Amino acid sequence: MTKLNLFTTVLTYPAPSSNYRGESEENRTVLQKISKNGQKYTVVSPESIRNALRETLILMGLPNNRSRVYDADQLAVEFKEFPNASKYADDFLFGFLVAKTEDVKKNKPLPPKRDSIFRCNMAVALSPYKYDAVFHQSPLNQKTKNNEKTFWSNASTSALLHREVTHTAFQYPFALSQRDCLEHPEWVKALLQAITQLNKVAGGHARAYYEFAPRSVVARLTPKLVAGYNTYGFGDMGDFSELSRLGKAEDENCDLPANEFWIGGEIVRDMENDEITRLKEAGAHLYTNPEKLFDALATEFLASND
Repeated sequence: MTKLNLFTTVLTYPAPSSNYRGESEENRTVLQKISKNGQKYTVVSPESIRNALRETLILMGLPNNRSRVYDADQLAVEFKEFPNASKYADDFLFGFLVAKTEDVKKNKPLPPKRDSIFRCNMAVALSPYKYDAVFHQSPLNQKTKNNEKTFWSNASTSALLHREVTHTAFQYPFALSQRDCLEHPEWVKALLQAITQLNKVAGGHARAYYEFAPRSVVARLTPKLVAGYNTYGFGDMGDFSELSRLGKAEDENCDLPANEFWIGGEIVRDMENDEITRLKEAGAHLYTNPEKLFDALATEFLASND
């Protein structure tokens, strides 16, 4: 019995981004960054990606246990009941942890913890951060005769807000094991559909609109336990150089078997005809539309091969 593993890298479209940040003194909002090859690149956490997927799946009508509470005085969520991976799609897909012993004892035999079957790493910008920033004014809420009975105020003066921005695309990898998914294939299929329309990936105070839906996709469906290629392989022009390693599986000198790869989106639409012919003859699955790629990939990935 062979079980398949899915490794995927998603590339977003480029756009101005200030949608994920930490906060510091003097009204300065700071993009999260890491160092790579001596330069700073903005990043978005996998926790933010999972949270956006959870909210997308709620909009798609899947049974959910956890939801955001927006009127609390701090970041807060509400669970309908004790986590239950058999009952709720978000508990099944993204896992949970119940730390309090008394709560665990009250809800036996339900397990108190579960790993996320959706393995996702940081989204990293394609373009380095260039220290761009924008400024805007937060006005004073003035007390007047018209509002004196209902007056409220956040500060005693107006404020100049300093916000770091960058114009970039992001790439992020994720992985799924078929072994983990076959108990609820309909939920996993919905998860893959949610990735094709992913939005609202942002920090808790974000106001910016930045889509995380795929511009290009490179995926490998394989019995191997590792991807075998650079999962952050998109270049700054949206190319994926490691596609040159793909060849016919039966060839003795084949580096990566093309029939295990699913490639879609802009990277296919911009591909030279000779390269399209080479990859198709080697067995690669090519799609100009990422949504159609994920639909076909889900069908193949979730087919039981017991």
